Amino acid sequence: MKITYNNKAYTIFILALFHIVSCSSDDETPNPINDIYLSIPDIHFEAKLIEQGIDSDGIVNQQMLKSDAEAVSLLDLNLSANFGEISDLTGIEGFVNITLLSAARQEIKNVDLSFNTKLDTLFLNGNHLTNIDINNNPNLILLDIQSNELSSINGLSKSTNLKKVNLSFNNFEEISIKNESIEELLISHNLLKSINTKDALNLKNVLIILNQLTTVDFSSNTLLETLVISGNKLQNINLENNTSLTHLYSSSNLLTSLDVSNNQELIDLRVDRNPDLTCIKILSSQEIPTVSISDYQELNTICN
Repeated sequence: MKITYNNKAYTIFILALFHIVSCSSDDETPNPINDIYLSIPDIHFEAKLIEQGIDSDGIVNQQMLKSDAEAVSLLDLNLSANFGEISDLTGIEGFVNITLLSAARQEIKNVDLSFNTKLDTLFLNGNHLTNIDINNNPNLILLDIQSNELSSINGLSKSTNLKKVNLSFNNFEEISIKNESIEELLISHNLLKSINTKDALNLKNVLIILNQLTTVDFSSNTLLETLVISGNKLQNINLENNTSLTHLYSSSNLLTSLDVSNNQELIDLRVDRNPDLTCIKILSSQEIPTVSISDYQELNTICN
């Protein structure tokens, strides 16, 4: 008996079988190239890696060996004067051993640092970040993300080694610092209407000039040494618990009264340009080496 085939049906069957086998092979067999290389889509980022001898093939081809990235402990992309070139840090996830990352004054809008768990120093100042997540960066000691477009930050409480945070020149309207390790907080030139530092028990230095604050409460921050809060809308401030305070700058506010008689460590006091503040209360034995006040103001032991 002679067997015949419908040519068209046979062709469709063969193609379908080939497709099934091909798909099965793709699903089950890993791509060895992805296990070896990192994708570096930003040619300017890759060019800097080549310039520093990190990308060992020396060719701008939008990829690099993962092993090259894993060998790096410090990644400073600001060694040359060519700022403002990098817009995409994709590939940074492969640099799993870096403790320092500096990518300041670039054009970066987003960054994923979830794989860079060893980071202790991060400079991303002068970019265009609108959000940042540091939940997976518990070893951070210094965080500088000033001059971006940030209005929030995620994971600040997880960085339990953090000492210095610079959030100046951003778009924060409110912030709560729930981190006991932070000693220095810089958050000037924002839109702050409220700030909560009651859980930042080791704060020593605070810079929050040129915001829109009407009230503040630093009563929990008993280690506070420097408070620079000029250029806000403060009507009063209680510094009774801040006995370690050495520098107080509160010029250009709306203060109506100020008592620094409990701040015996003060060496620099600047409270000029508070139109309704005429008397600053001190103790009779209190001496403050540097004082800046307006002509209509005086230091006195009695203030009505």
